[in-house]
Amino acid sequence: MEFTVQQIAHILKGEVKGDNTRKINNLAKIQEAKEGDICFLSNLKYENYLYTTEASAVIINKDFEPKKEYQSTLILVDDAYTAFSVLLEEYAKIINFSKIGIEQPSYIAPTATYGEGAYIGAFAYIGNYVKIGNNVKIYPHVYIGDKVSIGDNTILYAGVKIYADCKIGNQCTIHAGAVIGSDGFGFAPQSDGTYKAIPQVGTVIIEDNVDIGANTTIDRATMGATLIEQGVKLDNLIQVAHNVRIGKNTVIASQVGISGSTTIGENCIIAGQVGIVGHIRIANRTTIGAQSGVSNSIDKEGMTVLGAPAIDHREQLKNYVIARKLPEFKKRIEELEKKIVTLQESK
Repeated sequence: MEFTVQQIAHILKGEVKGDNTRKINNLAKIQEAKEGDICFLSNLKYENYLYTTEASAVIINKDFEPKKEYQSTLILVDDAYTAFSVLLEEYAKIINFSKIGIEQPSYIAPTATYGEGAYIGAFAYIGNYVKIGNNVKIYPHVYIGDKVSIGDNTILYAGVKIYADCKIGNQCTIHAGAVIGSDGFGFAPQSDGTYKAIPQVGTVIIEDNVDIGANTTIDRATMGATLIEQGVKLDNLIQVAHNVRIGKNTVIASQVGISGSTTIGENCIIAGQVGIVGHIRIANRTTIGAQSGVSNSIDKEGMTVLGAPAIDHREQLKNYVIARKLPEFKKRIEELEKKIVTLQESK
């Protein structure tokens, strides 16, 4: 698709400096951009590329003062990084929501319903009494179990599996291979050393504006619901166990594992490869550093924790410093021991 610089400036509420009729048909990095591309400059470390780029347009902060001549048309905005993210979002909408219609072969149960502007890709399966909202995009090989509900403007990429009775909100994005509503890991030990599976009869509720990464799994509750609240962003390869609750606008990076019945507060940041035990609470605005192991509740809001077991990051950093000096401490202790032995022998 093609737009003029003026049309893009209107979307971004920016001011054009240069030729506003130039045509834009692609987004690119400033160091790689060619004629017809638009890019942005927010980090002045890349300023020199402004003077060499062949981009037709560059989104840039209003207060920027160029030091050399340049050939691109500028779109002046308050925050170039934010403005470019808005442009990327609009571009993604054009790509993702342009698909409409039902491809064959696919299966849609007679009792299922879907709204206007829906796209259902080939080999998709939609079960009984499923309710699908307007402008929902269901890519090939998606499985949607019985009585699932999906809100407006949600995208399910190829191979997503949503088990029966789960609820997905509006404007959610679920990436390829994610599994929503699989059984929680519940087994009762028996006297003969075997384990008996505990039926998982609850559900998963995903509220509005949630993003779920590729191959992430969210288990259904034993009873009640596993709840992912509004605005949560989950990376790829995350395991969310049964009856977990994740608060609004929390962000979780790849390879995190959250054990059953744990509650995570709002606006938390959890870095990659964190392990969290079950049946604990994590306060709002908690930050957990990469590869930490959280074995106890975090009750104070706004804390940053590190390590395994995870403790206050300032204390953990002190521990790291001490640990690095252990060889030196060992050497000094050995030297002191030798001096003590020498003193004892001289008496």
